[in-house]
Amino acid sequence: MCQIALYSSRPPILHSRKFMKGISWYFSSPADHYTMAAHDIITDPTLRLALETSKKTKEQAIELLDLVSSQSATSPPSSGFQLQISRERKLLLTYLAQLRALHRNAHFEARETKALTAEARQEVDKLHLQLQNLYYEQRHLQGEIRSCESYDHKYQKLPLIPVEQFLAEFPEHADDDPTALTIARIDHEHAERLKLEEQRQGLLKKKQGLIADNKKRKDDLANLDEDLEKFIDAAKPIQKILE
Repeated sequence: MCQIALYSSRPPILHSRKFMKGISWYFSSPADHYTMAAHDIITDPTLRLALETSKKTKEQAIELLDLVSSQSATSPPSSGFQLQISRERKLLLTYLAQLRALHRNAHFEARETKALTAEARQEVDKLHLQLQNLYYEQRHLQGEIRSCESYDHKYQKLPLIPVEQFLAEFPEHADDDPTALTIARIDHEHAERLKLEEQRQGLLKKKQGLIADNKKRKDDLANLDEDLEKFIDAAKPIQKILE
């Protein structure tokens, strides 16, 4: 009686063959193509199991609908038919319960995956920001390098001796790179200028000595002139007597 009530209590729409054909068309081959495409794309074992269970649920639903639609709407169903309907319905409910559990697990895994993805995205954003900072620092350093290369250095205006002459005088620098060679030429120019400065100081001291000696001689001559004038003045009375 329970099985008969179960069968007879279904909605009247299930007795419509037109409705059964519509449901069968809904579960037709295009969905199979979507499932095949999903199997090609999805590699996660849990999601694959959910797809397999969904496929079995769909097939069981179609089988149950076909079984119900095979029963004539004018004649009452037999007890064996109702028993078969009950078994197929229980199997469908089992698949639906499995599908709900798999859907719940997939939902939890998706939530966990989203959290991990958000965390990974934050790390990627952090690394991207660091990369942008490095690019900014690189551009800044490149600008500084260009400024240094285009800077009008004073050493370029120094009257350094030609490279050929320098290497002829100092052959030990023949294997130096351009930077070391330039530094050596500047050091040589500095040493030469120190020598010239020392010579200049010596000549300046000599000049100061000569100036002092000339001044002394001028003073001596001036004193001699005064003494001579005094002598002449003192000799004037004698000159008058002699006249």
